[in-house]
Amino acid sequence: MKSMADEKSVDVLVRPPLHEQLTTRLREMIIQNDLAPGERIDEKQLCERFGVSRTPLREALKVLAAEGLIELIPNRSPRVSPITHENVGELFDVMAWLERYAGELAAARVEDKDIQRLKKHLVQMERLHDRRDRFDYFRMNGEFHRLLVALAANSVLLTAYTTLASQIQRARYVAIHSQSHWDRGIKEHQEILAALEAKDGVRLGQLLMEHSRETGQRVQKFLSNGTDVTHVEPSV
Repeated sequence: MKSMADEKSVDVLVRPPLHEQLTTRLREMIIQNDLAPGERIDEKQLCERFGVSRTPLREALKVLAAEGLIELIPNRSPRVSPITHENVGELFDVMAWLERYAGELAAARVEDKDIQRLKKHLVQMERLHDRRDRFDYFRMNGEFHRLLVALAANSVLLTAYTTLASQIQRARYVAIHSQSHWDRGIKEHQEILAALEAKDGVRLGQLLMEHSRETGQRVQKFLSNGTDVTHVEPSV
């Protein structure tokens, strides 16, 4: 009889369904302005680009429509949702309250291992800041906030946050901030982490709310200038 040690173990890698892969890729394209606000979606072109049929593509578009990134219009091609001064204000206002509540919950539930993980994450963000690597910093910044909200251990809150996050990330991406704004962002993240480490829920919630609202105000100011949002660098 063969022992278990004699048998070869096989690790089976399960890939996400095709429509989930397409959803992730298209979401990235929208956030990064490869598919610009208001742009019509050419389904045939995307099918040829990714080598897929229309069925998984349309499933992906439905998911993105639920996230508010795509508009599905009867008898017309889908289009990327536009970004306006008004909806940016509404998005950041709701996000500010979500993050405030998440901060209050997270401070009461955080463990030392969670704080250490976020510290390492912030160190990477600081290195990217020092290297002026805006693209990777932008990605890490979004992950920092998602990790913090997840510490609240509230699935309904996390779902609401995740849904808004895609639209928020896209709004942030279209705004070019000065170096002083980026420097201030690093300082704000350090203060946020310090409040979490002190388990001061009131201060943490307030810092997160102010951080979100101030970012929204800067994005609104940028959009008010009438700059073409299809040819811009990412926000920080």
